[in-house]
Amino acid sequence: MAAGPVLQRLADLAARLLGPDVAQLSLIGEMQTAAVLSGPAAARQALELPLAESLCAVTVETGEPLVVRDAANDPRVADRALVTSGEIGAYLGVPLQGWHAALCVFGAAPRDWTDQDVAVLHLLAECVATELRLAAVGAESEANRWRWGLAIDAAELGSFDWDAVADQLIWDDRLLDLYGWDRAAFPGTLSALIERLHPEDADGVTATIRTALVTGEGFDQQHRVQLPSGELRWVRARGRAVLDGTGTAVRVVGVAHDATAQRRVEAQVAEVLESMPAAFFSLDRDWTFRYVNGGAEELLGATRAQLLGGDLWELFPDAVGSGFETNYRQAMTSGEPAAFDAYYPPPLDAWYEVRAWPTLEGLSVYFSEVTERYRTDQAARRRAEGLALVTRVSDTVAAALVDGRGAAEAMRELALGVVPALGDWVIVSLTDEGGRLQDVATWHRDPGLRPVAERYAELRLAALTSTAPLVAALASGKVIEVPDVTEAVGRTLPPGPVREAFETLAPATAVALGLTAHGRTVGAMSVYRSADRDPMDPEDVEVVHQLAGRVALALDSAALQEQHRRMAEDLQRSLLTDPPQPDHADIAVRYSPAVQAAQVGGDWYDAFLQSDGTTVLAIGDVVGHDTKAAAAMGQLRGLLRGIAWRNAAGPVQVLRDLDGAIEGLQLHTLATAAVARLERTGGEPGRGETRLRWSNAGHPPLMVRHADGGVVVLDTQRADLMLGVAADAPRREHEVLLQPGATVVLYTDGLVEGRDLPLDDGVARLAGLLAELGDLPLGELLDQIVDRLRPQGSEDDVALVAVRLHPDEVLPPAR
Repeated sequence: MAAGPVLQRLADLAARLLGPDVAQLSLIGEMQTAAVLSGPAAARQALELPLAESLCAVTVETGEPLVVRDAANDPRVADRALVTSGEIGAYLGVPLQGWHAALCVFGAAPRDWTDQDVAVLHLLAECVATELRLAAVGAESEANRWRWGLAIDAAELGSFDWDAVADQLIWDDRLLDLYGWDRAAFPGTLSALIERLHPEDADGVTATIRTALVTGEGFDQQHRVQLPSGELRWVRARGRAVLDGTGTAVRVVGVAHDATAQRRVEAQVAEVLESMPAAFFSLDRDWTFRYVNGGAEELLGATRAQLLGGDLWELFPDAVGSGFETNYRQAMTSGEPAAFDAYYPPPLDAWYEVRAWPTLEGLSVYFSEVTERYRTDQAARRRAEGLALVTRVSDTVAAALVDGRGAAEAMRELALGVVPALGDWVIVSLTDEGGRLQDVATWHRDPGLRPVAERYAELRLAALTSTAPLVAALASGKVIEVPDVTEAVGRTLPPGPVREAFETLAPATAVALGLTAHGRTVGAMSVYRSADRDPMDPEDVEVVHQLAGRVALALDSAALQEQHRRMAEDLQRSLLTDPPQPDHADIAVRYSPAVQAAQVGGDWYDAFLQSDGTTVLAIGDVVGHDTKAAAAMGQLRGLLRGIAWRNAAGPVQVLRDLDGAIEGLQLHTLATAAVARLERTGGEPGRGETRLRWSNAGHPPLMVRHADGGVVVLDTQRADLMLGVAADAPRREHEVLLQPGATVVLYTDGLVEGRDLPLDDGVARLAGLLAELGDLPLGELLDQIVDRLRPQGSEDDVALVAVRLHPDEVLPPAR
């Protein structure tokens, strides 16, 4: 290994300071070691040794200092060739951190190495490692060699050795040049160093040297040098005191280099950091402040004098265990930057946006206060969450009202949505038709207290006084906030079960408000919070108010729809009369309104006797589902009756004339319809047969169950056009013979078609039920058909009319 001048000087310094026969810097290769040597016996040592013979290889392998006082008797090295030959009797080696190398000193005679010897060699090993790093950087690229050479020259180390007892200071040439001394004129005393120092730094350097002598510890210190030419330089010196056998410091040794350029860069960086808008500070690896800019002083509420050199965790104890500590330590450990937001409590009482960058020296931290932005974001987030809650709960309540579960069940959904988002416990009330308030739903976040809450809800209205918050809320139409429920309500309750339930529930705060829509109070809500939860703030109260408004509108709308539904149903039922009961047959009818209020009004049935005594069955469905459709249905039904009665017309003629009347009277309506006529003429009555004639205007097909149980769907290949489209549309008439005991069923599409049931499937299921249940009494048969096909109710109206011929004689099977 070619020895650079610095490495050779460091080896020479090791030999001079520790006084062995040889000082050696060894690089450990795969098979052998290469060395830089110094000392009186260096010439006798081989520059390269086999790996198995090298003591430095042992030092590097263990990673710890190797102290050998008597090599011949030390089992770790006794078998090495240089030991058995007598060339090494004592050995001291220190591994170089980051390198497969060691710095060692040894001699032929045994020697008692001291802790001071080990410390000095450690210090020199650090310097060697630094020089090797610089050399490695310079060798990375041949094309950049000249740039790295300049960098090495600019950062060259000079060595010093001061004998404190004799006051003899030894500097190498580089250090002499650095301090502006000519070797011939250099006095070689400590005062020569002090003479070159800037007056403001002389006391600090003197104090550093004295401290090192007293403590025996190392130092790392920067000072200014004032050259005779007036030039000012910055020097960084690192050294350590050397103690004798009694523990007394007798020497100070170390290295120094020109730090002027570095200080200039640091000054420029500091200028940038001071001018930047963000706050900045840097920490050493031991968490002490090493730099703080003006922005950081302002945001941290402390001066540089208070912060610099201080421990972060001692100066800001509330950071311990917080997001600050977690992210800072993670960045320092991982070497990866950290970006986070965190809150620091009073006296700072602020949110900060922080960027922490790990460096070789420690941690650089940029931060800014974002308290206002954070609070704005939090407020926006709370508003969004509140709106989402209002929308979700009100939609759930509306769905319960629309699908027919009723207002009480809808209020239960409201209670489940309010707890625990807005309170720990809630009671929801509704007003009945007489205007009286009834508690219909309650919910508590604690399952164990839900029975108690239900018991309290059963008893509380009868026990409330005129001063109760709920009464005030209903009277004023406002949200009443109750800061102390015990004072406002609990003390007014009579002794007994209601007070016991209240005390068990132990509410602390509450809000009470009415559910009001269009000036009408439809209910009320009381939301309670326990003592371990803060009272509602204005944002919470606003959410409760909005939710109550939406729920009240849903309740009011549902009540109005129910009113309309009842009106339409009453109108429709008033137009659907009871069927006649002819001598030869039984007739039964059924009507079931849609489960939704808006779906009432289109379907109708009829059964009557014509002027000649013939029985007519009719079924129809007006397009539309409201009171207007119900009115149109009444007109069509009345016209059909009049047309059929006038001249005992057959089914096809009735539908033609009805279609003409729709056009001529400008009824502007569309409808499907089917008309059937039961005729007993000629020889048929004697044979016990009845002729069924029918015509169908776009309506689902009629069905016949014969006496033997067979079911026939009276379908056609092509359906006739519905009513109201074209008055001159061709229409057809069909007929079939029925025997005694046969059943004919007419129905509307609400029975056999819906979102859950295609029309063809519904017709097939109806035919199956008619075959299965056809022996039941006629009314019971229709009830079973409706229950089986529409157990949850229908989306549309359902109308049925059925006739069963009396089984007055036994006949052969039907044709």
